Amino acid sequence: MIGPQPVAVASAPLARRNPVAKLAAALLFSVVLIATLDPVAPAIAIAVELAVLPLFGVRYRVLARRAWPLLVSAVGIVVTLVLFAAERSGRVLVEAGPVAVTSGVLLTALGLVLRMIAVALPGVIVFATTDATDLADALIQNARAPARFAIGALAAFRLVPLLGQEWQAISMARRARGVDAGRNPVAKLRLFVSTAFALLVGAIRRGTRLAVAMDARGFDAGVPRTTARRQRFTAADALLVAGAVALGGAALTASILLGTFRPLIG
Repeated sequence: MIGPQPVAVASAPLARRNPVAKLAAALLFSVVLIATLDPVAPAIAIAVELAVLPLFGVRYRVLARRAWPLLVSAVGIVVTLVLFAAERSGRVLVEAGPVAVTSGVLLTALGLVLRMIAVALPGVIVFATTDATDLADALIQNARAPARFAIGALAAFRLVPLLGQEWQAISMARRARGVDAGRNPVAKLRLFVSTAFALLVGAIRRGTRLAVAMDARGFDAGVPRTTARRQRFTAADALLVAGAVALGGAALTASILLGTFRPLIG
């Protein structure tokens, strides 16, 4: 069972850190950014994330290949807000019939897009630099997570690449049977939905079989489990977590000092 493999240089300073430390740093850094709606704090956060990327041993081209869904989502957010935003404050920039693009709408869209990227990018970096087995071991040893949860999450993570392979297999099988949408957008949408449903059903069946197989092999037993590889949480790992909190707080502080801070609540 082959899953997503880390694509970072293993000897990079931050790539060698404890998986739990990297995960905690990513979560804490992202949580701070949720508190504001302005574009300044997430823009600073993205700049910081890209600046420290070489320390994780990840190339910018590799990151772009892994994070392209974020760019697609960003385009969707901008289009949705431009077309359907209820509040259209600020100066009117473009007006086409019932659609009016204002500076306020664009500022809101920019803030949401930057915040989404700033919050999601640390997770992309963490999983690009972390082996799934090491993460499961660290969750059990350092985060005291239940072994059943950690090993189940590891198994699920290992199965993720199979979804893409199954999607391709289903599409090719339907094409071989003459089921093709052609250039009809409605037919393409219907075919996409039906393929996604077939993929979901297959994933549920595989998950059920995997759960039964794991229980049959004693993963549900109450006997304490041992781990083959030791995951140590060192002072350097604690510094990584503290540094992430400090950088996230610095981005938020800069937003407040510049007067652009817009709290999520209030």
